[in-house]
Amino acid sequence: MSKSVPYTRHNEMQAFEKRKDFVKALYYNHVQTGLHRLHEKLRYHIPKLKHLDLVLQKDAWIVVDRVLYDAPIVAWTDFETEHRKNLHEDIKCEIRLFHYAADMILDRTLEAMELLLGEELSEEPNDEEIEAETSSDVLPFKKN
Repeated sequence: MSKSVPYTRHNEMQAFEKRKDFVKALYYNHVQTGLHRLHEKLRYHIPKLKHLDLVLQKDAWIVVDRVLYDAPIVAWTDFETEHRKNLHEDIKCEIRLFHYAADMILDRTLEAMELLLGEELSEEPNDEEIEAETSSDVLPFKKN
């Protein structure tokens, strides 16, 4: 599988508003698991938000407008995880709003993300995927 180019327009465009906030640990942990198990960058159509997609990558989660050439609408960035000690504590982050109505889709986007990612992660891997995943991670025991 070829490496995908990371989305960076959320760093190149001026946001209307930036604010410090938190993201639930459940969401953050689930995204990190998905990025590790599925792909280094994930993209989902957001149900009931006709032309909006959610791009998930390690450093940011970005809602983009497909009709406007993937212009950013809102982005969760700058996740503060360096000194994280507990998996259940919320993660500090920055939310960048690029659209006047972006605030109205924050919760809906996170809920949709949880459902879409949960469905994809719950699919049972086949035997070849399990073997490929474990063969590089398991060291053989020395026989005496």
